[in-house]
Amino acid sequence: MNDTNQQRPKVALVHDFLTYWGGAEQVLLSLHRLYPEAPIYTLLFDEKMRAYFPDARIRTSFLDRLPGFLRRRKRLLLPLMPTATENFDLGAFDLVISSSSSFAKGVIVKPRTLHIDYCHTPTRFLWDWYYEYLEENRLRGVKKMLAVGLLHLLRLWDRSAAERVDRFVANSECTAGRIRKYYRADSRVIYPPVDVEKLTGLGKDFVPEEKDYYLIVSRLSPYKKIDTAVTALGKMHLPLLVIGEGSDRQRLEKMAPDNVRFLGFQNETRLAAYYRHARALIFPGEDDFGITILEAMAFGKPVLAFGRGGALETVQPGVNGELFDSQVPEILADGIRRLNKNYAAYDPEKIKLAAERFSRERFEREMRAFIESACAQAQDRAGSELIKTGEYAKFSID
Repeated sequence: MNDTNQQRPKVALVHDFLTYWGGAEQVLLSLHRLYPEAPIYTLLFDEKMRAYFPDARIRTSFLDRLPGFLRRRKRLLLPLMPTATENFDLGAFDLVISSSSSFAKGVIVKPRTLHIDYCHTPTRFLWDWYYEYLEENRLRGVKKMLAVGLLHLLRLWDRSAAERVDRFVANSECTAGRIRKYYRADSRVIYPPVDVEKLTGLGKDFVPEEKDYYLIVSRLSPYKKIDTAVTALGKMHLPLLVIGEGSDRQRLEKMAPDNVRFLGFQNETRLAAYYRHARALIFPGEDDFGITILEAMAFGKPVLAFGRGGALETVQPGVNGELFDSQVPEILADGIRRLNKNYAAYDPEKIKLAAERFSRERFEREMRAFIESACAQAQDRAGSELIKTGEYAKFSID
């Protein structure tokens, strides 16, 4: 750049928690690829995530320096998370991009700093999943009263935190609708990335012992409704493999019959192999997008998904899978029967084409264009006043 008035912006990335590899972390990885020099701020960090971010500068909150038994129990840290988020010092940055499904959007930035939030969902346990959250945690009496009070305060903070965001990006039309409802804000939909080419090139030398199995790849949390699938496939005596970790694993393993196996965390190579040899993916929860749906489709596999949320934007009944309309085992079982009845009609090549629409290259191209546009608009609005004060310096993100 020859223009002496231009300079590269100082960029920071913020992510809720870097403790588990999932769809949100794939988004963060793409953002890191766009801005490799940008430090990543996160509330909690697990060293196993270094495998995905080997060269990143990770900066953690004071929560990450607490004893391990507390770090592993995030619910105990909820009262401190707003403070920990606001305690990140981002004063030196021109552009902050948060990747958030809970707290990261609440960072405090300077007036001159542009804050763009890639929203995976408005904080579910505070909004659309509030009553289910209380029920799942079996809170009663004084504990429930304290939890209700805490969640009320966190909801007020969450709403206030959303107002600090300059521009929202939503991961689906479903999420965009929730942003409008709960945060009263508009957003641009940019679907998250699926690294189709990389994923489908992995795991060709590994063949699972199981044959013709159904597959679930998910964080094992109650709201994912894995228990619905475990019960349904258990009664149908069909093989089910469950990949993922989470707080609900112990309960699910206790209720699972012999035809259901829990494999825990699997690296990318093993995960690709399990996708490749599966009969179909089961997606029993209501998610805002559901990136594992696209990962399975990248291998030409049909998907049976609960017919709400982001699945409605990716699953076409009779073409690349089927939908079921109630999260009870009997209805899910009926969906499996429909999927098996239609199985010969699914064209693996057409299914793969559906996944290719969500490539990593497409995501990075759309995000870069959106960020460039947002930066230009922010400069147009603020430029004249900042020029008067001598504080304005035009920058380019190229």
